[in-house]
Amino acid sequence: MDESLEKKIKEAIANPKNMGELADADSMGTVGNSDCGEMLRLWVKFKEDHGRKIIDQASFQSFGCETAIAVASMATELIRGKTAKEALAMRHDELTGDLGALPPMKIHCAQLVEGALKAALEADNKKATGAPGATVVENIPSLVDSLQRDQQIAQGKLRILKEDK
Repeated sequence: MDESLEKKIKEAIANPKNMGELADADSMGTVGNSDCGEMLRLWVKFKEDHGRKIIDQASFQSFGCETAIAVASMATELIRGKTAKEALAMRHDELTGDLGALPPMKIHCAQLVEGALKAALEADNKKATGAPGATVVENIPSLVDSLQRDQQIAQGKLRILKEDK
């Protein structure tokens, strides 16, 4: 990674925007895999503005690298004021905002944020249309709760590997 990008990421990490749960969110999306340690949850709150339903607030929780946290911080600022359709049209490389282009080994960080955003906005769309599988945002476990639950399920299970000779 070049020095300029590293500096921007460190600045974003030093003062992340919109980190933490959004108590009265309209929708939430979670992506990632607790087995590899990267997970991101994104909350979205909407408001009516001149007859349009726009994103008023967004926040996130992340278990991931500094780049994922920096991109999530940027993205939650960038989507504010956009409709769900406008936000869904944003690609991972647009969600990086002032960070600019990420090196190939860090693109997955932006894709993680893009995936959480899509999950949140698609869940809201399902709720609005009454489609099956709609997410209800009440009593959702935190990201820490989700990881602890995954660990509890795995506890006590042994995996025996046979040694080839």
